[in-house]
Amino acid sequence: MLLNMKDVDIVSLSLDHRFRFRCYKGISCFTKCCSNIDILLTPYDILRLKNRLGLLSGEFLIKYTFIHIDEKTSHPFVFLKMLDDENRRCPFVTEEGCTIYSDRPANCRYYPVGQASLKKMDEALKRPYTDEFYFFVREEHCKGFQEDKEWTIREWRIDQEAELYDDMNRQWKEILFRRNLPGAELDEKKQKAFYMAAYDIDRFKDFVLKSGFLDKFDISDDVLSKIQKDETEMMRFGFSYIKYILMLEETLKLKA
Repeated sequence: MLLNMKDVDIVSLSLDHRFRFRCYKGISCFTKCCSNIDILLTPYDILRLKNRLGLLSGEFLIKYTFIHIDEKTSHPFVFLKMLDDENRRCPFVTEEGCTIYSDRPANCRYYPVGQASLKKMDEALKRPYTDEFYFFVREEHCKGFQEDKEWTIREWRIDQEAELYDDMNRQWKEILFRRNLPGAELDEKKQKAFYMAAYDIDRFKDFVLKSGFLDKFDISDDVLSKIQKDETEMMRFGFSYIKYILMLEETLKLKA
């Protein structure tokens, strides 16, 4: 979700920070946070949504998203396509609330908490690590902070089932952290491969299993078995493929 910085508390918060918040049908601001926003979708968001709607990933992408090409890196990013009305409403929200609530994107389930990640260096171990921290999004229309329900951020994450999304998104973040390294820039061919491997998981699965991919790369039987049976494993494999084509890591080996 792209935010207006005036709505963001930039104080870094821990998992044990306490706050009051509640959202429910009947509160005066119900669903106002679902309009006039730009929601950046992660690969796992797309996987959950396309399965929820019973669509192939390509069908979902055409119907519900648009692509933004990052000017600095040429990386393609996918955003949810809002309705073409005066409020730019989310296509999955009605007066009754969110129609895909249990499969809503990570940014939506965290709201009004925001999560950010920083790459830091562990001086003792001499290796980088990712530091995750939290902040609040306080929009003028939101009345949820005036409610009595109290949480820690840790409790909020559990209640919103954010942990699974975070786990699936961490490898994706690793790619984003390294997008400014030499070799990370994409020509048209790599750009299309990046988009397919990151977002169009059904087409990527066909590419891996039904083209000459397995004749070219040395993929273990264990990995092959996992990606054939589990879409999340195929998604992780897609991240490895992206790292390979961006020359970030030698995650794949050619057959001898």
